[in-house]
Amino acid sequence: MNRTIRPSTEADIETALQMFDHSRSLMRAAGNTVQWTGYPTADDLRKDIHRDASYIVEQDGIPVGTFALVPGIEPTYGVIDHGRWIDTLSPYATVHRVAKVEGVDGIAAAVFRYAKEHHSHLRADTHVSNRAMRHLLEKEGFVYCGIVYMNDGTPRLAYEWWRYDEVPSDLKAWVESTVLPQHEHYDSAHRPDHIRRVIARAMLQQPSPMTFATAALHDIGICEGREVHHLASGRIIRACQELHRWFSDDEIEQIAQAAEDHRASATSRPRSMLGCIIAEADRDVEPETIVRRTVEYGLSHYPELDREGHWQRTLQHLDEKYSEQGYIKLWLDDSPNAAPLAELRDLIRDHSRLRSLFDEIYTSQTT
Repeated sequence: MNRTIRPSTEADIETALQMFDHSRSLMRAAGNTVQWTGYPTADDLRKDIHRDASYIVEQDGIPVGTFALVPGIEPTYGVIDHGRWIDTLSPYATVHRVAKVEGVDGIAAAVFRYAKEHHSHLRADTHVSNRAMRHLLEKEGFVYCGIVYMNDGTPRLAYEWWRYDEVPSDLKAWVESTVLPQHEHYDSAHRPDHIRRVIARAMLQQPSPMTFATAALHDIGICEGREVHHLASGRIIRACQELHRWFSDDEIEQIAQAAEDHRASATSRPRSMLGCIIAEADRDVEPETIVRRTVEYGLSHYPELDREGHWQRTLQHLDEKYSEQGYIKLWLDDSPNAAPLAELRDLIRDHSRLRSLFDEIYTSQTT
């Protein structure tokens, strides 16, 4: 089987439309009844072709898939709610309109492989009901960033990916195959998507193999419990013989110390700039995310509480950790966490708005 990718031409439009029809039928069969309604059209394809952004996947010379890969600013990504783009500075390309013919698998994986080979920073979006694409994006290492809106006002889940050219390929492969799978079954604050987000934030501050490895391993000790996981992470890192493939003993010690120092409840400044960077990258202070995780943790660990009990617990936790008197600290000058933390503190002070969000999350988790 020989699979290749080439630019689309106008002669491919009818074939691509048939692929869209088939992919649309797969969405409907999976319960996604709203995405790709009256879209994409021949005009959409024609526009992509004319700006050199449309591609055909061929298998043994036969078209079996299509997609758009569009460099430059995507206008619908200008506004993002319930989150924010992690990297707003480096150029990116957007993956759109992935479709395939019936009976052929692996097209999306080939599309993302091609996109990653040609761009170091990618964005994509999908509908909340498109579970297959959401799963694929997460499998491909994309980080969920928030909600964007199409031209017709409908919401989409927004994702981002980076190639991290500064990091050896075998180190990236080891993290993907060995480290991230260990986080699959932990609570929502310590799953692979959280680790990927910490990696992305930390690499924007100080792109290096050490930063990448530290961000990937900072929560590796969660297997021993939340209260001691930072200390366990340091111990596991020091004992990890695999790290000697890329780092010296001194560098491994710095990685271990940074992992030990990352906890939000730490009362003293991390011992190194690497530690400060990892600690800040670990501070997920997006208001809705924090409230959601607080409610989810309460429901999981305090099932005896009723709605009002969980509300009071949520208030207490948010005040103790995130208010102006809370223990969370920012360690970097011009911290990227300063703005979202200010938004979160505004929400904590506004009990009416906070209660509305709490009720929405609580109801969604208990019904």
